[in-house]
Amino acid sequence: MHRDAQGLPISTASSEAAVAFDHLIAGFLTHRADTPDRLSALLETDPDFALAHCMQGYFAMQAFKQDVVPVAIGAAETARSLAADATQRERSHIAALTAWAEGALDQALSLWESILRTHPHDVVAVRLAHFVNFWLGRPLDMVASVDRVIPAWSEDMPGCAPMLACHSFAHEEAGNYQVAESSGRRAIELAPGDLWAAHAVAHVMESQGRRGEGIDWLTALAPNWEGSHNLQHHLWWHCALFKLEHGDHAAVLDLYDTRFRDLAAPLTVASPDVYIDVQNAAAMLFRLQRLGVDVGSRWEELADKAEARIGDCLCAFTLPHWLMALTETGRIAAAERMIEAMRAFANGRGTVARIVRDSALPIAEAQLAYVAGRHAEAIDLMRPVLGGMSQLGGSHAQQDVLEQLFVDAALKADSAADIRLAVERVAGLRPIPPERFIGWREAAGRAGLD
Repeated sequence: MHRDAQGLPISTASSEAAVAFDHLIAGFLTHRADTPDRLSALLETDPDFALAHCMQGYFAMQAFKQDVVPVAIGAAETARSLAADATQRERSHIAALTAWAEGALDQALSLWESILRTHPHDVVAVRLAHFVNFWLGRPLDMVASVDRVIPAWSEDMPGCAPMLACHSFAHEEAGNYQVAESSGRRAIELAPGDLWAAHAVAHVMESQGRRGEGIDWLTALAPNWEGSHNLQHHLWWHCALFKLEHGDHAAVLDLYDTRFRDLAAPLTVASPDVYIDVQNAAAMLFRLQRLGVDVGSRWEELADKAEARIGDCLCAFTLPHWLMALTETGRIAAAERMIEAMRAFANGRGTVARIVRDSALPIAEAQLAYVAGRHAEAIDLMRPVLGGMSQLGGSHAQQDVLEQLFVDAALKADSAADIRLAVERVAGLRPIPPERFIGWREAAGRAGLD
């Protein structure tokens, strides 16, 4: 039995496989586009390594795509069949994968946290707990999880920069901006190519209205992103958000077409409907249209992909983005089919089914009313779920597009009470006032808060 880069026992008898495992985990932690190739190399080196098969299942689940769930289930079954000599930690990972594939995300989180109580250097458990808590809209759980393990880490340990990046982003989402920026900047000093750290500090700057600084931060770090996966698109989306606040619509559209929704880019060609890319694109188009910008035919390709994904509800936060594409292109029948599929999914079991039922479905119904011009109905549908909307997942910056959907309906319905409600909600999420954000200026003025 060998040990991984963090000193934890791994149940492979092959020293070559142990090296390949470390190479795989390094790719996972640093968002490398060749991570699937690293996994294939590991499985070829030791096809009987249970934890390698578990990683295959974890990667499948991270795609948030229904048609790859059977891959995860098969990987969990294979891992179990090979786990006779596995460590208890590895068997807990296999159990966590099984729970995740079955939709029991809270059980998976509990298993990862149980691993971390005795193995705080288990970078896979740290990152997956961080990931799932984020997509369940649980920033305080993100903070608690990483704060429990970070004292056990030192800067000379492999993987320390990604741990600091998690610490940074968790604290940013919880509003602890000074702590977040300090950890994020230190992670970049240790590893300039750490995309998650770059992302976390960009979030701090977005929340604090430091737009020019944010553009400089991202563009200076961008040369380090070569070879990374689609997270680089999201960082360019953040750069576009800063440009949007400057009123530079031409620059935003240029970044859309050349950086975060370049349909000819190899990453996009390889995976044209990655959830984060879809969220980036739809959210930016919606923001631009609210400001009166002509976005041309850009909605059409998103709508085509949305129709192909009807019935796939694994990522609750992506659903309103798919529906934006369908409703903005007039594909109302397809939008209605998507909503019916969401209802069927919501009647099932699992953590995400409940979230779709409680939050995504009312928002979807509101989107149909909104596009039909029934704005008072749209705000009536959304108002009861505003408080729980964060459980759809996504950051404050990403959730803002749903807040803007509500306030735009309130503005068009001329509902003073709902305009004020929307503005006051947003005022509580950022340290600077709503009128300093371009998408909130009109509402702040109507609410008498500018």
